[in-house]
Amino acid sequence: MSKTILYVRVSTTEQTSDHQLEHARKAGFQIDHVVTDHGTSGVTTKLAEREGGKRLFDMLREGDTLVVRWVDRLGRNYQDVTDTVREFINRGVRIKTVINNMEFDGTTTEPAKKATRDALIGFMAAMAEAQAEANKEAQRAGIAHHKAASPEKFKGRKPTFDRAKFMEVKAMLDAGQGHSAISKATGVNRNAVIRIAQDPAKAEAALAKWAM
Repeated sequence: MSKTILYVRVSTTEQTSDHQLEHARKAGFQIDHVVTDHGTSGVTTKLAEREGGKRLFDMLREGDTLVVRWVDRLGRNYQDVTDTVREFINRGVRIKTVINNMEFDGTTTEPAKKATRDALIGFMAAMAEAQAEANKEAQRAGIAHHKAASPEKFKGRKPTFDRAKFMEVKAMLDAGQGHSAISKATGVNRNAVIRIAQDPAKAEAALAKWAM
């Protein structure tokens, strides 16, 4: 018996698949199963390497319908998207998108329809990759802008000790003094002493970022 599967990728644990399922249902899809990947990058990880993606490859059979929000859910770039879509349609799976209600029919056998379908797959995959690159460029530009406008935000937390105190704490640590004793003697917060003890290079790098 054929089934309709919604594949969802959400980038953070705060997000859920519920809103995408709701959108799919509002678009007229009757969903039998939802397969979700949580916190998995669509930029660095192929669909077949994601936990939910692996399940999807195992589940889909001839006559099934795969629903996705957009084709960019199915790969990292042009090649990944086209390879994945063709893998599924070669199985006889229909792929449908919630956005614009696009359909890639894996059951068609007419040469003209297959050629049109394959050309559309390539176009949509190229658009998905171009959009991903545009988003990354916009993100880089935004970060650069905020760095220039508020450089302190990108330095991390300002150390609660200066370089002289850092050197004093480090010397006492090297001499085998306890954290509480060092804190009391130097006036440096005990938690800061512990952080210095655990990773002195990181503490020194923080001082350098703040030109301390």
